[in-house]
Amino acid sequence: MNNNMINADVIILAAGSGKRMMADKNKILLDLGDRPIIAHTIAKFYNHPRVRKIILAIREEDRVQIDSIIDAYGFEDIVMVIGGAERQYSIYNCMGVLSDDTHILLIHDGARPFVDEDTITRSILETIECGATCVGVPSKDTVKIVDQEGLVIDTPDRSQVWCAQTPQTFSFDLIREAHTRARQESFLGTDDASLVERYGHKVKMIMGSYMNNKITTPEDIKQARYILD
Repeated sequence: MNNNMINADVIILAAGSGKRMMADKNKILLDLGDRPIIAHTIAKFYNHPRVRKIILAIREEDRVQIDSIIDAYGFEDIVMVIGGAERQYSIYNCMGVLSDDTHILLIHDGARPFVDEDTITRSILETIECGATCVGVPSKDTVKIVDQEGLVIDTPDRSQVWCAQTPQTFSFDLIREAHTRARQESFLGTDDASLVERYGHKVKMIMGSYMNNKITTPEDIKQARYILD
């Protein structure tokens, strides 16, 4: 199939909370510069020429605020789906509103507002070729594997250690099957790539950006405001 005829849709996860942010509301509703974090994130995909449809996984209690953000910034045809108790369940719920003519599915954290157009484009194109990709960056630090007592049991070769980011991008048929099987087996993975890996499909790591951080803590939002400035 011609690459220009590929339908690429995205699920943006916005159903989290503000616990680690120590905020009184969902962290994606916090302001970053002149607009909420989620508005920055939506815009990156909304303005991307290869992204067809945006699905937002949200909490019911955030619906009114997110709906007003969508209206305020002129985003049209955004589909909102109520998320589940776990990230994996939220994605499964969102996949239920996608149609069979979806070829490529990107899955992205709503709290990663600094993903750039080139990363999204490369994620789509690489996934067309290999079926599954994960954006990430090489670890700058030495990583230690420890046991339950906190004792080091292994030190992986740092040259082989990457920090996973999003988007994680998949052939829609592949990721739908992986999520369906995981649900049937009551398996909860650490991320979407881990589900695909579990069922025997290789995932290609592609270079992201050290600025494509997930905003989780008060320190993260301070850094994000610095990057924005």
